Amino acid sequence: MEGMNSSASAVVLDRITKTYRSKAGKVPALRDVTYAFPRGSFTAVMGPSGSGKSTLLQCAAGLDKPSSGRVLLGDTDLGRLNAVRLTKLRRARMGFVFQAYNLLPALSAYDNVALPLRLAGAKPQRGEIRDVLRRVGLDGLGRRRPAELSGGQQQRVAVARALATKPEVLFADEPTGALDTGTSRQVMGLLRDATDQAGQTVVMVTHDPSAAAYADDVVFLEDGVIAGSLRGATAGEIAAALAALEN
Repeated sequence: MEGMNSSASAVVLDRITKTYRSKAGKVPALRDVTYAFPRGSFTAVMGPSGSGKSTLLQCAAGLDKPSSGRVLLGDTDLGRLNAVRLTKLRRARMGFVFQAYNLLPALSAYDNVALPLRLAGAKPQRGEIRDVLRRVGLDGLGRRRPAELSGGQQQRVAVARALATKPEVLFADEPTGALDTGTSRQVMGLLRDATDQAGQTVVMVTHDPSAAAYADDVVFLEDGVIAGSLRGATAGEIAAALAALEN
């Protein structure tokens, strides 16, 4: 990990390898990947199907354990934490947004947003929950349950839930995969604001060049290794780079 300043990095992947076992033998998903996600940055991770991008995100977030190598959240080595401490760390320092909204259907939008704070042992402040709902454009809809909201509104509840704990790092896995173009732009704008206005680090897996164009950097994976990156790229430039990998 020479040349990497962990204090300037929100998440560091230090030579991580992830191998799965199958009937056909060992299948490598990640192979000796080293990368540092700078604090206060927005990074998109892209690659062909099966390239390892979701595995990378899951290992970076401590949702899966690499077969070898280290994952650091700031100066904390996730591999040294037991399951209980790792769960507490995720609740306190990370936020998550997935393609499936993962909202609890019996809870209102307000209570879904407040849930991570309660799980972390904090007492949600009504004004703060209302403020984060207002930030995502759901002012006045806090009492509605997920079934009473559109898909785009449900995903904005999920974004609000991820932002409620003021996480150091927000991980997003295909957050616009089930949304129409207009709603996708709204959700991506919220993630962009998390970096620009709140200084949070966002790490997002996506297949959509238009979504990736909201990021500062785009990292491309191919066959479990980093195959390149772009900074400040347009959707067209990102699409061309992705097509070159897939051909």
